[in-house]
Amino acid sequence: MQAETEHNRSFTQMVRNPQALAAAARSNVELWANLLIIGWALGFMLWQGVGFAITVGTVFAIWAILSVSLNLVVGFTGLLSVGHVGFFGIGAYTVAILTSRAEYEQLRTEAIPTFGWPFFAALPLGVLLAGVIAVAVGVVFNRFRDDIYVLVSFGFAIISFNVFLNWRGLTRGAFGIHEIPRPAVGGWVLDNELAFLVFTLAVLGIIMLLSWLIVTSSFGRVLTAIREDEQAVAVFGYRTTHYKLAVWTMSAMMAGLAGGLFASWTRFVDPNSFILLESMLLVAIVILGGLATIWGSLLGAMAFVLLEEGMRFLPFLPEIHVGQARLVVLGILLVLLMLFRPQGLVGRYRL
Repeated sequence: MQAETEHNRSFTQMVRNPQALAAAARSNVELWANLLIIGWALGFMLWQGVGFAITVGTVFAIWAILSVSLNLVVGFTGLLSVGHVGFFGIGAYTVAILTSRAEYEQLRTEAIPTFGWPFFAALPLGVLLAGVIAVAVGVVFNRFRDDIYVLVSFGFAIISFNVFLNWRGLTRGAFGIHEIPRPAVGGWVLDNELAFLVFTLAVLGIIMLLSWLIVTSSFGRVLTAIREDEQAVAVFGYRTTHYKLAVWTMSAMMAGLAGGLFASWTRFVDPNSFILLESMLLVAIVILGGLATIWGSLLGAMAFVLLEEGMRFLPFLPEIHVGQARLVVLGILLVLLMLFRPQGLVGRYRL
């Protein structure tokens, strides 16, 4: 009874004191952000119908896997990478090349090898290939820090795009690879959109669980310490380069997994899906949701997908300007966050 009376008294004081009320509201910004975005998502999906909600959910799941993977590097370890789109593309192209049968296109362009692998055989190879390439480039990246690290990761994204575009004998270049099959188990094919959404959400759940196990382990605590002061961690005998290379590789493999899902869902890949802009948008999603928080990555991905899809329905915005308007709005949101909440919506650290 006494506790309830004290609570009522404090609430009355906040109502009478607008400054105290504003301070309390600011302290609950994480709660408000969660309620706003989740409410926005539910309302928007109900408004547009079940089919649209399934599509948005699938896009969200793929971007959420990407966001969680990048947050392991940027948020928990403090390594600002803009090259994750390269690993995303490696996973997508591996699945596309190994599963697609592109004979129908060989009359118009040069022939590419066809293998006809099942999806669940090609996807692990795409994830493994992304990990192997991550180890190779990570050994080089570990020599750099801060601004130089950003520049070399930028270079990796550019190189990846040019490989996808110019290795026409394997990727068909700008023509892309068509008719990528959906996942199949025996005679059961996930060609139904709802079934594919459930499958993608299940993969997202596994990635979230793995990421949570990583960041809550002693390995994850060392990563957080590296973010705060790498030299101090090295003084205590930890080989920081090994830790950074390990989390970089795991993150790249998760991005490759997202790429394989993306290729199977869209059933078509071309180099324009893996341009540097996509990587910058991914970094923006991580910053928007919050650094060093798995839930923040999900929240940022959901906000981005809602922004991307929702602006198509604005009556006063011509369709040809929707893409540019999305970038403008996202840029304004990031500037406001840097000014008033640099740790993101639910983040723990500032960039």
